[in-house]
Amino acid sequence: MTYSRTLETARLTLRPPRRGDEADLYAIHSDPEVMRYFSEPPWTDPARAARQIDEDAARFDNEESFRFAIILKETGRQIGNCTLYALHRQNRRADMGYTLARAHWGRGYMSEALQALLGFGFTELDLHRVEADVDPRNAASATALTRLGFIQEGLLRERWIVAEEVSDSAMYGLLRRDWKTRQR
Repeated sequence: MTYSRTLETARLTLRPPRRGDEADLYAIHSDPEVMRYFSEPPWTDPARAARQIDEDAARFDNEESFRFAIILKETGRQIGNCTLYALHRQNRRADMGYTLARAHWGRGYMSEALQALLGFGFTELDLHRVEADVDPRNAASATALTRLGFIQEGLLRERWIVAEEVSDSAMYGLLRRDWKTRQR
């Protein structure tokens, strides 16, 4: 099956990553504030961006995961990314991840992007459930998920060790039927 490669919202275009995105991607992932609650430390090698783009594009083409670059229509620049990954086809389930450049926080861009991503997941991928794990200290991310209809379903203690810092994961879930109810 072939899936949409581009998703459009009022202010954003979501598309697969591609060469030419390196500088924007590196700027996002090398910012310690952006990466504060991420599952890996900030990037320190600019070449990492090109490798990540190649890996993500291949996974997208192979339908293993779907990482979309979030492009601000106003500037044509990448301001973040959002992903459906760890697809479990039999149970129609996927994990969701996302990141946004700090200069664009608090403007509703991530909510807009994630609404489009969830639409893609629940309609084109025919998912039944989408999950996300968030560091419980990341209040902004938890709020964004709650606004989208996700429910916190549990806490996994000391799940991540990033740069020798141990942290928990708050587990969130969204069912297709709950997403559909919110679309009305």
